Amino acid sequence: MKSISKNLLSAVFLMTITVGFSQEIIKDEVKTEVKETKRQGNRIKADGVAAVVGDFIVLDSDVNRRIAQIKAAGGDIGDITNCEIFGSILEEKLYAHQAIQDSIVVNELQIRSQIDQQIQGILGQFNGSMTEMLNFYKKDSEDALREEIYEINKNQSLASQMRNKVLEEIEITPEEVRQFYNDLKEEGLPTFGTELQIANIVIIPEITEASKQVAIDKLAGFKKDIEENGASFTTKVLFYTDDTASKSTGGKYTLNRKRPRMVKEFRDVAFSLQEGEISEPFESIYGYHIIFLEKIRGQEYDVRHILLRPEITPDAIDKARKQIEDIRTRIVDGSVTFAEAAREFSDEKETKFEGGQMTNPTTQDFNFELTKMDPEIYGQVQDLKDGEISPIIQDGDRENPIKFKIMTVTNRIDDHEADFSRDYLKIKRLALQNKHFDALGKWQEETIMSTYIKINGDYRSCDFNGNWLKNK
Repeated sequence: MKSISKNLLSAVFLMTITVGFSQEIIKDEVKTEVKETKRQGNRIKADGVAAVVGDFIVLDSDVNRRIAQIKAAGGDIGDITNCEIFGSILEEKLYAHQAIQDSIVVNELQIRSQIDQQIQGILGQFNGSMTEMLNFYKKDSEDALREEIYEINKNQSLASQMRNKVLEEIEITPEEVRQFYNDLKEEGLPTFGTELQIANIVIIPEITEASKQVAIDKLAGFKKDIEENGASFTTKVLFYTDDTASKSTGGKYTLNRKRPRMVKEFRDVAFSLQEGEISEPFESIYGYHIIFLEKIRGQEYDVRHILLRPEITPDAIDKARKQIEDIRTRIVDGSVTFAEAAREFSDEKETKFEGGQMTNPTTQDFNFELTKMDPEIYGQVQDLKDGEISPIIQDGDRENPIKFKIMTVTNRIDDHEADFSRDYLKIKRLALQNKHFDALGKWQEETIMSTYIKINGDYRSCDFNGNWLKNK
């Protein structure tokens, strides 16, 4: 079997899976009898215990389930083998087991508060069909699926906290970075791809007071119809809400008083209601809402809401378009620089005071590596020469369904071999990542030897990266 690299295993380990494999905890002795069966043609294949790691078991079916769930979440297995998937499951079990031994605790309320959002995301993959979703995950009821998701979330949280505990005190010195760079020179320095620094100016059409009032009046009408005529809140959601993400679940969200979720205006109104009460219309950055408080469960509030975005008038759209055209003309003819125009006119607060300079959300600097750039941004700047101003782009997002922008490339760093001075921060990140891998590898090696581990069946022939068979 192909040897499992630490990079690949870590990539698999860090994948976010909406719902994963079995997280059954053994209460007493390990039971190796059949856990369930699945029919293949006229034969029945037993689903037994493939491995035991401390207090956790791995079933034969877990690898196939993991693969199916990665694909369902849009992931790509590529050439990752079953042995590599199995090895990543063993790692997760080891971290979770040791977290329990070290008395690491999890926030159960926070974990349960994630379940509604996860269920909503999974339902979207099955076009809102609860039956199809339950069939896929082989569950008899939504409650059974929720409990499995809870166990998965809990053990993933334990594993993550254990991993963080191993790494929390690891730092890297400038001398270690230099030594790492010198080692790279002997092996062959990496090449860093072309990077761009990008700026934009955004103009958002103004929403009139009349449009706002229309949305408020509609929501007030919905509230009156439900309260006085017995109309269904959920039906109103399906026909009228502009929150497409929650439409399939009747506008439902679960909020927790101890874990911020949703914008402050939404939380403040939701937590002020009594069970069965519908709020007055109120405003957030997304538009105008009414909330129906369905149930209070301790710190958790089950709510449904209807969102209406005020209509953007043709006049407002035309005015915004003309404004961005005028700004572009003034930049092109040299009357004002791009940065000056951004600070003066841009409606995007995140970039306005940086002269329109966009921040890479991954690296938190201004550099965007061309091959890793968001496809939408790449499509907007790929043909721009340095200093050239883009044509006017009509765009939109959750907060602003219509907005206009212009973009420019303020700096271009061509692909080049790593240079210590020029690329120090990148090299430092690589050096620290390598030190983390080494620390985790050492921890894993020591913990495997002190933990009860048993590998059964065909997986004993895997060429594991770790000493899971304890034969080294």
